[in-house]
Amino acid sequence: MSDRAILTGKHFMNGDEACAEGALAAGCRFFAGYPITPQSEIAERMSKRMPEVGGRFIQMEDELSSIAAVLGGSWGGSRSMTATSGPGFSLMMENIGLGMMTETPCVIANIQRGSPSTGLPTAVGQGDMMQAQWGSHGDYGVIAYAPTSPQEMFDFTVKAFNKAEQYMMPVFVMADEKIGHMRERVEIDESKVDIYPRRKPEVDPDEFKPYKPDEDLVPHMASAGEGYRVHVTGLTHNEQGYPQLDVKTQQEKVGRLIDKVEKNKDDIVEIEKIGVEDAEVLIVSYGMAFRTAMGAYKRAREKGIKVGIVRLVTVWPFPEDEIKELSKQVKGIVVPEINLGQMVREVERASAGNAEVKLVPHPGGGLHEPEQILESLEALL
Repeated sequence: MSDRAILTGKHFMNGDEACAEGALAAGCRFFAGYPITPQSEIAERMSKRMPEVGGRFIQMEDELSSIAAVLGGSWGGSRSMTATSGPGFSLMMENIGLGMMTETPCVIANIQRGSPSTGLPTAVGQGDMMQAQWGSHGDYGVIAYAPTSPQEMFDFTVKAFNKAEQYMMPVFVMADEKIGHMRERVEIDESKVDIYPRRKPEVDPDEFKPYKPDEDLVPHMASAGEGYRVHVTGLTHNEQGYPQLDVKTQQEKVGRLIDKVEKNKDDIVEIEKIGVEDAEVLIVSYGMAFRTAMGAYKRAREKGIKVGIVRLVTVWPFPEDEIKELSKQVKGIVVPEINLGQMVREVERASAGNAEVKLVPHPGGGLHEPEQILESLEALL
């Protein structure tokens, strides 16, 4: 690995640049993408840095071909990534489903903007959160991270690559325009960057079954040119990889795509809890909305309101068990989002009627005022 792959030290960079550096530090050596704001700085950074580390950058003709190239890059043996925003994310959905079905490790960073359609190309939004889980047709498990700072853009991109390799699947970094474009100090310490190795076959090529899982429900992956026979198809397939279009195979295959995430939630799900020990009301938030929510949290505490705050580090799989337990100790939960109501539905489902859940919506293009969140907290009390 080139000594330029990990830029150890303290840097002043925006979130998009930090995302690119996190990918390189995690071993990404293939990036395919198409320009779209507000993610373009990721692609720009990659176009400059990839030649320095012996990697490959390619600008494709659109987002459909970008994600297709990324899947191919991964099967070719490279840790691969693309980045986009709302309209491009929509175009990628069919091949994201292909990546899920073929269990292809890769990372997709979505720097969200105001939507729908072309919406607000250079302004903040969080309108793609449900699309990350439900955007492609069919059923499959999803892992998605929501960073709240440029530092976490670096750290969570490394996490995303490691989880992609650990669970053999596409993994999302669901950031937003404000996090992508804000500049802050980013500390990179090479000694703290752990890279999860690709699951390589440990059997004779004649005995290899590319979709035969280990006990954790995850298979191994042979790269092109390594001498293994691998049939890659989006059709329902057996452990050998060949199409087998019957109910039993469908149940086994699709069930495992969900179970390998759901049954490993203890390893995947992450939240941050602040002040929840004595909380009578709770804020649940993520991404840039969390930073505003922290302002409301501090003002509420100054006024004597016993409020706690939960930050969703992983938005998918949703931490329903954790939210359910917390909902039993509070009177209500406030959910500020830069959309008109997406993850609040998961909070309502997880709380199961234990506490009143109140959305604090924002259509995008700007941020909540802390007072809006504070007023919702007071209303619940």
